[in-house]
Amino acid sequence: MAGDVVTVEVDMAKYKHVDLDAENALRLLAELRKRRESNDIDEAIRYIRNFDEFYEYMRKKFKDYIAPPHRPEDYIRGRAVVDKVKLYIDGQGRKRVVIVFDRRVKTDEIVEALKTIGFQVEVKKAF
Repeated sequence: MAGDVVTVEVDMAKYKHVDLDAENALRLLAELRKRRESNDIDEAIRYIRNFDEFYEYMRKKFKDYIAPPHRPEDYIRGRAVVDKVKLYIDGQGRKRVVIVFDRRVKTDEIVEALKTIGFQVEVKKAF
């Protein structure tokens, strides 16, 4: 794991996407929670900790993503961190998570958190 490369993809709308295994997704969110307080981080952690239940829910409802609940004032004050989460199982049967971060979360903040938990980071921009 140490030294693995993770890609932070920034799409045209400036949302940031990170694809990690479930364990490292939890570590990333825990690191971000140390840096900022946000209810959506806690909710995303709950989704990942209860991966099997939420994965089944997503399949039954034909959903690709689950969006944690946000209060309007979180958006207004710029406190929203996690926009949505995708839970999936890859071809080898491993639990994987795509975290989509809000547009106002700085790419550097995500990169620093990933480096803190031991990853090398590559940033790809779609524009």
